[in-house]
Amino acid sequence: MSENNLNVLSSTIEMKKVWQLLAIALITIGVWNLPITFFGIDGLTIVQQRIIAIFVFATLAWLTECIPAWATSLAIMMIMCVTVSENSFTIFKGDGIGELLKSKAIMASFADPIIMLFLAGFILAIAASKSGLDTLLARNMIRPFGKKSENVLLGFLFITGIFSMFISNTATAALMLTFLAPVFAALPANGKGRIALTMSIPLAANLGGMGTPIGTPPNMIALKFLNDPEGLNLGISFGQWMMIMTPLVIILLLICWRILLYFFPFSKKTIELNIDGEVHKGWRMYIVIATFIITILLWIIPEKITGINTNTVAMIPMGVFAITGVISAKDLQQIDWSVIWMVAGGFALGLGMNSSGLADVAIESIPFGNWSPIMILIVSGLICYFLSNFISNTATAALLMPILAVVCRAMGDKLGVIGGTSTILLGVAIAASSAMCLPISTPPNAIAYSTGLIQQKDMLKTGLLCGLISLALGYGLLFIVGEFHFFG
Repeated sequence: MSENNLNVLSSTIEMKKVWQLLAIALITIGVWNLPITFFGIDGLTIVQQRIIAIFVFATLAWLTECIPAWATSLAIMMIMCVTVSENSFTIFKGDGIGELLKSKAIMASFADPIIMLFLAGFILAIAASKSGLDTLLARNMIRPFGKKSENVLLGFLFITGIFSMFISNTATAALMLTFLAPVFAALPANGKGRIALTMSIPLAANLGGMGTPIGTPPNMIALKFLNDPEGLNLGISFGQWMMIMTPLVIILLLICWRILLYFFPFSKKTIELNIDGEVHKGWRMYIVIATFIITILLWIIPEKITGINTNTVAMIPMGVFAITGVISAKDLQQIDWSVIWMVAGGFALGLGMNSSGLADVAIESIPFGNWSPIMILIVSGLICYFLSNFISNTATAALLMPILAVVCRAMGDKLGVIGGTSTILLGVAIAASSAMCLPISTPPNAIAYSTGLIQQKDMLKTGLLCGLISLALGYGLLFIVGEFHFFG
């Protein structure tokens, strides 16, 4: 395609986004100014109607991606501060409009304790990469799998899955794909083994993220609403999450292994594997290793023994690496702040629904209690799975979690037949990680597709099959766990 054609195409796409944004603005203004009786919710206030309008804006902006996802979240917080907080413009204040929010609380969405978990994940990943610990681990972890092609594939699946439990799945995919270069050199150029190995990285990165609360943003969003003291207050710990989700990840990785071998069998039976990469020896490496071990142990050991919660533990690696110089100010630029902004916007939406009283009036006006728990479970999972294949799974979770937290609270004990509230919200987190059948579905998919070694049809058939199996097994596991009241 010529440069002129590319410019025309780029201009057309930009104009489309402008028109989409204008349409969203008009719809939002329309909802904002509808007669309050239109919503059919008894006791609805003007402030609550504004929250509904802001939610409509967020939904449409995240779905169309006419502006970046992080920009939508920042816009949510800005609009809430200037229109529904006690520090909003004078024209938005007045008697009888309802309870205004605290602007400090809205801004605090960016400093929510769960955000510390995000930052800890990013900092641990940077330290591992900078010290060469990631290369050292990969090199030693792949060795036990030997030289047999099928076993090497299993090794890459497991190593990628384990890495993805503790560091960003995007960073994991980028790292592991670099290790494949010497492997490809030992494989036939036209063989299907290359496709199997390349596909193993995004599949394992996406599924591995389920294993811990910090593995992927939807997990942390779910944990936020599950453990909110003013909401569901289930008190799910890091260790409890891992006890349930890690075995699920292991089973799913084994299933993916067999699926990949079925679709893309190796023509060469053995591979000479050599993972290159610089490992920095010295006292800083020992600090990184010790800090990793201490942090993970403190996350896993129950809080009642250590007296320190998961979010506070997240401060330890950040403080240690900063004091010892393992992490510099320049390294902080590598943190994906856009993801943090996106998550903060979702937290702000949840705050708006609860603090304004919108959640309460919605519970009273909409007969959630009459809804079928099975139907809510199926519909919420399918909606999340469908949306996450086309838009960011973080944005999808940020949209769905506040609504489902309200629904779950309203249904109370009725959810016992499906294993409780945790089945719904954790199910959404699983559905978000299971959505991986398109190159645009997740960053790991996009990174793998960009290598040119796999086609969209390869990703579709493996991602769809592995994703649907993940949904089925994940929801089945949550139901069983709920029956034993493992999460309270």
